[in-house]
Parts: sequence; structure tokens; C-alpha cells
Amino acid sequence: MGNMATEIVAFLLTVSGWILVSSTLPTDYWKVSSVDGTVITTATFWSNLWKTCVTDSTGVSNCKDFPSMLALDAYIQVCRGLMIASVCLGFFGAILALVGMKCTKIGGSETTKARLTVLSGFHFILGGLCCMTACSIYAHRITTDFFDPLFVAQKFELGAALFIGWAGSVLCILGGLVFCLSLSEGFSMRQAAQFLTSRNKQSKTTNSLHKETGEPSRQFGRNAYV
Repeated sequence: MGNMATEIVAFLLTVSGWILVSSTLPTDYWKVSSVDGTVITTATFWSNLWKTCVTDSTGVSNCKDFPSMLALDAYIQVCRGLMIASVCLGFFGAILALVGMKCTKIGGSETTKARLTVLSGFHFILGGLCCMTACSIYAHRITTDFFDPLFVAQKFELGAALFIGWAGSVLCILGGLVFCLSLSEGFSMRQAAQFLTSRNKQSKTTNSLHKETGEPSRQFGRNAYV
């Protein structure tokens, strides 16, 4: 029962993190124009992985999609690939978790379900690392331009999407680790119980044979004088 409850907690953590990661991908505010040193702000510039926009003082926004994928900066292409990979890994990880968890009636034998659940944990960990790497690369580019005294173009600050992505990736990694650690602990406990059971059965069988034949027992240790 305790192992099942641990799996449910891990599943809730991973699915919540995957939802946050998936919502980060289409979120608008990956970076927002900085107002540092500006007295009057007439427009706000912001962009994400797919478009760049400007919002004037009246609240009207004009957006422009990136015209060519091949003409994009390399870091944006890398972030796109990592975020899409993170969403896909989380999707397949959720399916594997539903099939492999003990509270579900599908997935086959207990050993097969345990392997599927561990594989699901690895999917979520890898997906969380992909999202964290993408957000960190994007944030590094923003902070590098912001603190560069020779950079004279419009400077930007970290947007809300980056913090949502970091939070989602942490949840995915934590849930994946709980999946893997809880099942490895369950396997070790089960193997120890099976070893003790088989040893007791073997000792009882040996003792019964010795009693039937009248030969002295040659066991050592705890059962030496049985």
C-alpha cells in the first residue's frame, strides 16, 4: 500500500510538471523589454520562441511571426527542439506510468509493470532536463545581453514563461526520481524476502531428510543445532 501511494504522489508530481512545461511552449512572455533607466515607456516589446510583438501605451499589440526557421538564431532553434522533446517525453512518460502503476489493471505481470514505471520515471527525468536546459539557455542569452556594456540595442528581462518552465522541469525531475527510487527500494525488499523464504524452505527440507535418515545435521550458523 505504501509503494502504491508513493507511485500516486510521483504521478501527480510528474503530470503537474508536464502540464506546466506544455503551457510554457506557447506562452507569450519569454522575454520582456527592460524599462531600466527609462522615464517614459511608450511601448513594450516581448517575444517567445515563435514570434516577436510590441504593445503600445493604449494596449494594442502588433505581432510578427519569425519569417524563416533557418534564419533564426541558433539558441532559439535549440530551445524549440528541447521544448518539443520535453513535451513528447512527458506524454509518453505519462502513458507508461498509467500502464505500469500498481493501481491500474493493465500492463501485464508485476515485474513488467515495475519496468514500465521505471522507464516512465526516466522519461520524465529526461523531459525535465530538456525543459530546464532550454529555459536556461534562453535566460543566459537575455542576461548576457543585459549586462553587456557594449550592447546598445533593446535590452530584455526574463519573462514569466521561463519561471513556469523551471518550476515544471523541477516537478518532472522530482517525480521521476520518486518513481525510480521507490521501485528500486521495493525490488530490494522483495528480493530479500524471497531469499529468506527460499533459505528457510531449504533448511527445513534438509532437516527433514536428516531426521528420516538418522544422519547428523551438518548445517552451520543459526540452524546448526536444529
